[in-house]
Amino acid sequence: MQLYQTNELKIYNSITGEKEVFKPITEGYVGMYVCGPTVYSNVHLGNVRTFMSFDLVFRYLKHLGYKVRYVRNITDAGHLENDADVGEDRIAKKARLEQIEPMEVVQRYTVDFHNTLNKFNNLPPSIEPTATGHIIEQIEVINEIIDNGFAYVVNGSVYFDVLKFNETNEYGKLSKRKVEDLIHNTRETAGQSEKKNPQDFALWKKAEPQHIMRWPSPWSDGFPGWHLECTTMSTKYLGDHFDIHGGGMDLKFPHHECEIAQAEASTGISPVNYWMHANLLTLNGKKMAKSTGNNILPNEIFTGNNDILDKAFTPSVTRFFMLQANYRSILDFSNEALIASEKGFNRLMDAFHTIDNLKTGSSSSFDSKLWKQSCYDAMNDDFNSPILIANLFEAVKQINLIKEEKATITQEDLAIIKETMQAFIFEVLGLQDERSAQDNSSDKLTGTVELLIQLRAEARANKDFATSDKIRDQLAALGVELKDGKDGTTFSLN
Repeated sequence: MQLYQTNELKIYNSITGEKEVFKPITEGYVGMYVCGPTVYSNVHLGNVRTFMSFDLVFRYLKHLGYKVRYVRNITDAGHLENDADVGEDRIAKKARLEQIEPMEVVQRYTVDFHNTLNKFNNLPPSIEPTATGHIIEQIEVINEIIDNGFAYVVNGSVYFDVLKFNETNEYGKLSKRKVEDLIHNTRETAGQSEKKNPQDFALWKKAEPQHIMRWPSPWSDGFPGWHLECTTMSTKYLGDHFDIHGGGMDLKFPHHECEIAQAEASTGISPVNYWMHANLLTLNGKKMAKSTGNNILPNEIFTGNNDILDKAFTPSVTRFFMLQANYRSILDFSNEALIASEKGFNRLMDAFHTIDNLKTGSSSSFDSKLWKQSCYDAMNDDFNSPILIANLFEAVKQINLIKEEKATITQEDLAIIKETMQAFIFEVLGLQDERSAQDNSSDKLTGTVELLIQLRAEARANKDFATSDKIRDQLAALGVELKDGKDGTTFSLN
């Protein structure tokens, strides 16, 4: 049962280029697959943004009352260095450089991935399958594709025949590319010379003698192609036809395009109703990526140990920064943006904790039901978190006016505001009030500031305005803003 949805949820579908009304295949249930990480290094903030975007989708669908099966894989094999069909497996390369076993690399960076997303308060997926745990199923899918005439075997490797597939299907429909323009690597190499056509891609690669990660198959001891694992695991756990497939914008081609082709070639069914793609997080105006070194790690943000930011920022402030942009928009990371987000985050939390202390009356100057609907309207419009946040700040403005007795609110309207803010701030956006978790240090700070407020009040009573102003100004310089009201002086952190 859906909780509160008078308007229909619309999702931007990458394959049609339009926002479409979301209609699940099975009423009340949603199957969603998101491409997970290749675990050969620490997860950087650009990766985190993608997973956070789909955490928002997962959270909102659950909030609406859907039973969601969210599948996100771990790529622990079969991902070559240049994402094509030649080169060295990224995990094997890392193992060779560090002189450890490949599965030690996998374990180390899978743990890092989980720990990092936990700090950002991402919900775990329903199922998190690994590529190495589904080798048998991947071999079965390859056999189906061969039997259907869309793949061929050469020297122990298996390649997908793109031109043959395109005679009856449409390869390139997701990325809007024509087959003749899809020669994405024209280098003459031993691996590529085996192909019938440059557009073809590997389903199974025969392992060279030095290749550590290998499994037996009907064709050779080798390893699966990168694209194959997602086709195999998504359909294994969600069925041949499921609701939502997500990932980063950079996966649209070739990865997702190949997924569609593999699924259609093996089952004859187009696998996904709604394709969703999260956009890039940039740094200094360039794509954030491990390969170029233009990236920042989450722990470097939390500790302040970096050359980009003036200070450390908490996971929730960083999460709040990223949710202030729509998931389909490019977002640029900067020190100034994080500082602004921290101020906004603190204002939001201050207002929420003020609600219980507000006075209610017989009339309201704020239509809480209309405002509540505007919050749902924002999220129903392709999970538009920046508009939702703008609406939450409309409530912040009203809360502050009511606190200053410049506006009125009934008990019923105040209850709606509190319930709605609670649901969207914590349940849907997944923010945490980290200041309340810092209980000891927070209590000490509060006690110190309250002592200074008392000393300032005594100075004002004694007409010692120089001392009074000095206390106020020096606290302001430290990010503590004093607010004088008829009920006394309060403070907030900026």
